[in-house]
Amino acid sequence: MKQLLKNTYLESRFFLIVACFVASYILSYIFPGLYIIISMLFIVFLGLLLFDFVLLFRKNGIESSRNLPEKLSNGDDNPINISLKNVYNFKVKLNVIDELPFQYQKRDFHIKTELYAGEKKKIHYTLRPLQRGEYLFGNLNIYTTTPINFISRRFQFGNEAMVPNYPSFLQLRKYMLLAFSNKIFEHGLKKIRRIGHTMEFEQIKEYVIGDDIRNINWKATAKRSQLMVNQYQDEKSQPIYSVIDTGRVMKMPFEGLSLLDYAINATLVISNVALKKQDKAGMFTFSRKVENKVFAERRPSQMNKILETLYNINTDFVESDFSRLYIDIKRSISQRSLLLLYTNFETLDALYRQLPYLQAIAKNHLLVVIFFENTELQKLTKKEADNTREIFEKTIAEKFIYEKKLIVNELLKHGIQSILTTPENLTVNTINKYLEIKARGLL
Repeated sequence: MKQLLKNTYLESRFFLIVACFVASYILSYIFPGLYIIISMLFIVFLGLLLFDFVLLFRKNGIESSRNLPEKLSNGDDNPINISLKNVYNFKVKLNVIDELPFQYQKRDFHIKTELYAGEKKKIHYTLRPLQRGEYLFGNLNIYTTTPINFISRRFQFGNEAMVPNYPSFLQLRKYMLLAFSNKIFEHGLKKIRRIGHTMEFEQIKEYVIGDDIRNINWKATAKRSQLMVNQYQDEKSQPIYSVIDTGRVMKMPFEGLSLLDYAINATLVISNVALKKQDKAGMFTFSRKVENKVFAERRPSQMNKILETLYNINTDFVESDFSRLYIDIKRSISQRSLLLLYTNFETLDALYRQLPYLQAIAKNHLLVVIFFENTELQKLTKKEADNTREIFEKTIAEKFIYEKKLIVNELLKHGIQSILTTPENLTVNTINKYLEIKARGLL
């Protein structure tokens, strides 16, 4: 009985009718003839209330299950599916309340729907997680009412579940298809023109129409008395490292995600693209010290190893030590490698403090410094200034934006390549730079 009452809830229609009866009984003191009519209607109301209760509780009339993905993709819309079935022999209205993980702090989430007798239905909604970690889903609560709609019965399905939220593997699939598509330029990825012979020799073969006549091997042609050409393949097995700064400069948020999360998502994608291009992919992070090392390799398990490492990375709110980064790279990476360094510089002074270490790293490796445009400052510069204060703020914002461009020029002057990008375009621009480097044979 206690459990039965615990799952019974009075609807607003019930309270509205009770309020009408109270007002009617008050009026019956003025008009005594109304009392008998009101009492008869009240008995009918009690009968309907009892009938409504019996309809709802005579059997377990709702069956439901929630289908969760094995893992969530950070920063993406993840689909959640709920299956419903009406076992009652009449139409019901449902109010579905799913207990979302506490990270969302959403207390008013509900989905309303209707089911006819014996009907099955699937409802869908999406969740966009913004923090990596464990997401605990609570119970699935379904409040059911009959057409009478005086009371509702709660069906609670105790399928609590924990789903880990990983770096954006949905972006990984998306950009993997784009990077190997002939239409990648339609999605912001550039076509890179190959310059010179930046490829490894593969074999000598007979000439066929369409082969590059510049690759004709005249010695082999003379021996075989027919045209022979050299065939080349892209240079493979080059080490590609993603180096992620986990200092306080990477904590800045953009559309709910920190710069660190954007860097993590880009690292996952570029590692996958590199492996598909037959290169070796690796990564590590640094702040006060270098950690989370995954040495560049080309194994079937490498992507899973990188994904699991990226899952636990967080900022530590301190200024990163680039000298430790230089020492560790010099000691542990002997082969010339492509280093994609995800960090952020807001001023030239911040760059100058670290420039000697960046130059030292660039002597033995191909270093690409990737840092971010401040999109909030860009929005500020586009607004019309209406007073002196706004003019002052706009001028300061333009100064900082210009200083970012000076940082790019300063790095280039010292032979260091860079990418200045908005957070949302980070992945695309990183893939572009990687494909450009491969095409130009810079590594």
